[in-house]
Order: sequence, then structure tokens, then C-alpha cells
Amino acid sequence: MIAFPDIDPVALQLGPVAIHWYGLAYVAAIGLGWWYLRWQAVDTAGSWSPDDVADVVFYAAVGGVLGGRIGYGLFYNLPTYLSDPLAIFAVWQGGMSFHGGLVGIVIALWFFCRARDHSFVRTTDFLIPAIPIGLGLGRVANFINQELWGAPSELPWAVVFTHPAAGALARHPSQLYEAVLEGVVLFVAMYLLVRVRPRTGVITGIFLCAYGAIRFAIEFVREPDAHLGYLYGGWLTMGQVLSTPMLIAGIGFVFWATRRARPDERVG
Repeated sequence: MIAFPDIDPVALQLGPVAIHWYGLAYVAAIGLGWWYLRWQAVDTAGSWSPDDVADVVFYAAVGGVLGGRIGYGLFYNLPTYLSDPLAIFAVWQGGMSFHGGLVGIVIALWFFCRARDHSFVRTTDFLIPAIPIGLGLGRVANFINQELWGAPSELPWAVVFTHPAAGALARHPSQLYEAVLEGVVLFVAMYLLVRVRPRTGVITGIFLCAYGAIRFAIEFVREPDAHLGYLYGGWLTMGQVLSTPMLIAGIGFVFWATRRARPDERVG
């Protein structure tokens, strides 16, 4: 087993202002995502200008953060947010739902596409390859915050977290599993997929399938939220419940894209 490294969740203290690693992860994700999409836009034959890229990143960032916090409250911690609604703005404390964030991004992109007269699916295909950057950095921040840890394990790389709620048990560092699979592996897969210029909608569909499958699998070694526990017979988690429609939607998207998209409707 491995003892949890002595990492302060506060990266920098400037008088009364505490800058958390969690907040820095989101700032870095937005910045790196914007840079990556600027670079990717070069291959779109002028379809995406620098201003378009900056705007779509802004819309997605706002939608993702608001949706992530609201989704966490609705899916995982509703009583707390009903008693203290302002807590939804305390993003440095952790507590984000990817599935809620995804819904927020979808809504934000709908407004962006209406304002700019962009194709919605082409826009999601363009944006999605940058999302794993935020996923990976966010999971590393989860590890530093000692939240969303894994189930007890006897594997040699199991981690003993110092958070009182984790107990003195060696646990799967599930946050790092997700950082690698949702972040690094999914980013590489999306990058390679963009290079082959698939039909419109394929990137969106494969991302939904891949994330849904990865998240569903990792939930088997991740400790469910204590106040929720296991659902529906004692083995299914909320993360798996929310990932299932995502996986189904992804399969539907790929089927629709390969059957309905015309040969000229390819990501450029």
C-alpha cells in the first residue's frame, strides 16, 4: 500500500485569498482547451476563426461549470444545496457532476449555435476532443482533494488516504484511474479520430460511448457517495445510472452519423 502524499489542497495562500489546486485545474483546462482548439481550427479550412474558438470555449466553460455544480446538487447532494443554495458557487470545495456539466455544455452550445448560425453537431464534433483535458486535470484535483476515492483494495498501489471519512483502509486510487482513462487515453483517441476526418456526428457519438463505458467500468472500484450508497439491488451506483443513457445515446449517434450523413459532411 502507499501512503497518501502530503499535498495541501490549497496551492497558494495570498493573505485571506486561498487559491486551490481544484480551481487551478479548471483554469488550466480552459486555457489548454482553448489553445488546443485554436491549433485544431487550422485544419478546418477557415470554418473556425480565432474569435469563434474563443467564444465556443467561453460558452462551454460557463455551461460546464454551472451544469456541473447544479448537476452535483441534483444528483448527489440535493438536501445540502436546498439548505444553502449559495454553496453552489463554492467550486473550490469540489463537488462537480460530469453528467450535469455535459448537459450544461449542450445547453450553452445550443445558444452559441443559434447566435453564430453554426451546425450544432459540427460544433460538438469540434469541441469534444478538448474535453478530456478538463476531465484529466479535474480527476487529479479530485485526488489532491482526497474525494471520490476508490473501494478498499489489497493491490500494491492502493492508497491510504488521510481524510477521516476514508478510514485507515488502503483504497483504489480511482481518481487517478479516471485521470488516465478519461483524460489521457480518451484525449489520444479523440485526437487520432479527428485526424481521419470522420463523418459529422461520429466524434460526438464515439466520445459518448467511450466515456460512458469507461465511467461505468471504473464505478465498480470506486466508493459510492456515502449518503447514496449502492442503488437498485446493492450493486449499481449513481455514476453508472447516469452513464447508461450516455452510452446508449452515443451508440445512437454513431448509427445515425454513419447511416444518414452524406459523404461531404465530414469534419474538416
